[in-house]
Amino acid sequence: MATRAHVPEQVRGVPAVDGAKMQNKNGAVKNRRALGDIGNLVSVPVVQGGKPQPPINRPITRSFRAQLLANAQNERNPINVVDNNKAPVLAPKKRQPLVPKNPEAPRANQKKNLVIKLNPKVETKKEEKLAESSPKNKKATTYSSVLSARSKAACGITNKPKIVDIDESDKGNHLAAVEYVDDMYSYYKEVEKESQPQMYMHIQTDMNEKMRAILIDWLLEVHIKFELNLETFYLTVNIIDRFLSVKAVPKRELQLVGISALLIASKYEEIWPPQVNDLVYVTDNAYNNKQILVMEKTILGNLEWYLTVPTQYVFLVRFIKASISDLEMENMVHFLAELGMMHYETLKFCPSMLAASAVYTARCALNKSPAWTDTLKFHTGYSESEIMDCSKLLAFHHSRCGESRLRAVYKKYSKAEKGGVAMVSAAKSLLSADDLKKPVSA
Repeated sequence: MATRAHVPEQVRGVPAVDGAKMQNKNGAVKNRRALGDIGNLVSVPVVQGGKPQPPINRPITRSFRAQLLANAQNERNPINVVDNNKAPVLAPKKRQPLVPKNPEAPRANQKKNLVIKLNPKVETKKEEKLAESSPKNKKATTYSSVLSARSKAACGITNKPKIVDIDESDKGNHLAAVEYVDDMYSYYKEVEKESQPQMYMHIQTDMNEKMRAILIDWLLEVHIKFELNLETFYLTVNIIDRFLSVKAVPKRELQLVGISALLIASKYEEIWPPQVNDLVYVTDNAYNNKQILVMEKTILGNLEWYLTVPTQYVFLVRFIKASISDLEMENMVHFLAELGMMHYETLKFCPSMLAASAVYTARCALNKSPAWTDTLKFHTGYSESEIMDCSKLLAFHHSRCGESRLRAVYKKYSKAEKGGVAMVSAAKSLLSADDLKKPVSA
């Protein structure tokens, strides 16, 4: 059965004005007004009875709330990138009076405040330019920086030296002490001259340079026989030279000084130092236990028990790391360092310079290019010209080691386990014609 629409009856005696006056169940008259055009964002107030009515307060929906939040964000950040796929965002507008003078004014203002950005890439570039031009991102140019730049340009210094971070791989190793290693080596270089042996042959009346070389060559063989650490050998030679710098020693006690110094260094560096009886045996019973212990006490007394010194080995470890070398390069550096330590004339150079010269001479012998890098210059503290004299001396001894009678170092580094670096030719760039004509020493 068809139904018909229900039409409410008009209450008698109460005229309907635009459908605004209606009567409820209790007979009271209630004013109603027609809904505005819901398609308009801003509705024109309805005038009824000569008085304007307040605007309609619509409930806040999710989309309307999102629009309000977007408008508030645009008000704080005027430059905003808007996605083309999203609906245009209305810019926040000022509050309008209840009764505008011109009914078309709200619509005009709405069109002016409508912000639509069709090309996000262009807007992004504009934002980057604005950010770059902001005063926060501009670096302050000082007078000293301008002078430094002009001075470098005048001297031809345009590129900064490339220094490699050699401690990058050890940052997770707590034993490497990466945070303190630079300060430690700065301290070593400050105090190395305090423990550097002096030239002492003028106070030694019963020995000469050749006798010292024989003693060091023999101690190296003993060191290899007992399988001691390299630190022990370098400290042994340091103790011998420092003791001979302050006390004259007769020829018959020179070997006793050497074996006692080896005992002291072994006690300082080794976990299991050799026994005194073993040292008596290697001297072929030339000395007894008591003589070795008495000489040990004499040496310590003259050195005032000062044994914690930066030897050449301390600097070798750091400088080899700065050279970013392979195993062959490392063996060559140690070969040249031990070879130079046998000769008395190298005592005039400090341990850090001897270590740096050994690295430089090894790189020249192995044809490494460049021979001296910015990283080595930074960590060693020496330029190529500063170590040239010491490097030439090491290269000269390298060229003659195969013909010398003292062959402990040569035999050690001629083996396959050391890469046979002793048989590599000396650096020709560091040798002169006069050096090649000099006779071979012991």
